[in-house]
Amino acid sequence: METRMAQRLFLLSIVVCLITAGIAGTPEEAKGGAKIMPLREDSVILAFGDSLTYGTGAPKDKSYPSLLQRELKLKVINAGVPGELISEGALRLPGLLEEYMPSLVLICHGGNDILRGRADELIEKDLAAMAEMVKTTPADLVIIGVPRLGLGLVVPDFYERVAERYEALYEGQILRKVFSRPELKSDLIHPNAKGYQLMAKALAQLIKSSQW
Repeated sequence: METRMAQRLFLLSIVVCLITAGIAGTPEEAKGGAKIMPLREDSVILAFGDSLTYGTGAPKDKSYPSLLQRELKLKVINAGVPGELISEGALRLPGLLEEYMPSLVLICHGGNDILRGRADELIEKDLAAMAEMVKTTPADLVIIGVPRLGLGLVVPDFYERVAERYEALYEGQILRKVFSRPELKSDLIHPNAKGYQLMAKALAQLIKSSQW
């Protein structure tokens, strides 16, 4: 009886280890394995958003688009407008897509709406509209989740939902990491140069590892 019980416990421990390994997986597997087309030397990346894209809180050459350009050695357009609401961004985006014809678009938007307490479903609707615009072009898409300020710095679920719906790459952790460390912020809602550097490195790694 004791021998059989020991054998069962041993087999159970093996099953638990296998299940745990399967759950852990790789980050890309956990996100569904979204991929983007390889970027070429002449590819243009459009970084679109509000003050987090513009680089408020740091010198102009220390914004995340400027630092990302150095990381990837590709042209990155900084299309950030401080204080912009996501509905305003949805109106601005089509002209930029037509002007620059980017190979890749990074959207980091909605933070001002979250601060003003706008309903999640309305922010999600505008974010989805922008994702739809990008997907009507040859460009691939990266969506960056913006956390709510407060305990836990939770990123609203709609960012990941929209990314999954439009088969976009999703980065939902980097701004949580930056905002959780005072030494990486210039104020309560903006990174400093070190924070933008961390953001650029995380996005560069995601972009490099996700190309076909």
